[in-house]
Amino acid sequence: MRWRKGWGREEFHTRRRRLAAMAPTIAQCAIGAALAWLVARHALGHPRPFFAPIAVVICIGVSLGQRLRRLGELVAGVSLGVGVGDLLVSRIGSGAWQIALVVALALAAAVILDTGSLILIQAGSSAVLVATLLPPTGSGGFDRMIDALTGGLVGIAMVALLPPDPLALARQHAAAIFDALAGALEATAEAIESSDPAHAADALESVRGSQGSVEAFQQALETGREVAAISPLRWRRRRSLDRYLSAGTPLDHALRNARVLARRTLAALRDGERIPPEVVEGLRLMTGAVRLLEEELAGTRPPGESRRVALAAAEAVGPVLTGGAGLSTHVVAAQVRSMSVDFLRATGTDTAAATAALPPVSAAGAPDA
Repeated sequence: MRWRKGWGREEFHTRRRRLAAMAPTIAQCAIGAALAWLVARHALGHPRPFFAPIAVVICIGVSLGQRLRRLGELVAGVSLGVGVGDLLVSRIGSGAWQIALVVALALAAAVILDTGSLILIQAGSSAVLVATLLPPTGSGGFDRMIDALTGGLVGIAMVALLPPDPLALARQHAAAIFDALAGALEATAEAIESSDPAHAADALESVRGSQGSVEAFQQALETGREVAAISPLRWRRRRSLDRYLSAGTPLDHALRNARVLARRTLAALRDGERIPPEVVEGLRLMTGAVRLLEEELAGTRPPGESRRVALAAAEAVGPVLTGGAGLSTHVVAAQVRSMSVDFLRATGTDTAAATAALPPVSAAGAPDA
């Protein structure tokens, strides 16, 4: 099979996997749109209920999360656009300047009400439709508001009846963060062992590109929390999902600390600082803690071991903070201890308790990380 330039076999499989992942959401949108039209057309008796299927697609969306807020913004936006359009067009008629006035007033009202982008889009587009294709007739404006609400409620019902697995979403996106963390720590340790600044630069470049994984994970957590609240079929996932919700912010902080750690390791190697073997030991222990925490959050390992290993990593680099290490090496050791705090927080420990649990550095009076 011949492949178009710029779209190789690997890209084809990547897009196919993306389509497979989104297939349930696409099915929700398609089935929900048809059901919303049927309800509005036959149960409510609206002759052209186009807002109902549109509302389903917007409410469910091909990007997950915030469906309840979207429903509110959708109905508010449609109500504003249709209300302003019906009120003005019935008196001033349709035309270019009338459209400009109706849209401006609808958008101004939406801005005053809320800054949500969906309210603005729906208010503007609804006003345009009323001013051009669908001039007001009788109770048409009210019917369109009801259509929007009907479609939104059908969308929520589709999410409740055909929900994705919130825990699977969280686990899938968390894996990318754990891979980035473990990869950065291991690569940094290897760079120190081989005294190779180029390898450290590669590790830094790799971990710098990981912020997208954090954002995707946060979106997955938001979606999972919403699904677990909406769908009775997923209520039993709440406790397991809570583990990921508690770990979300600490994992983000750990990844940020890993970036600082990799950057200072590169600086230390370029400046010719001697990096003690205790730093490599601490990095390897933190790599192990990453994988242990991943298994604990997934529920495949009892909790507790990742905490012990993270504290061991902090203890391993303690002597570096009291010795004669260079500035960058000192920062690397301090970042290992900071990551230990992040890992304890990811297991549900509050910040004060996590900091207090750090092993003290060996020399009396030495500063703690």
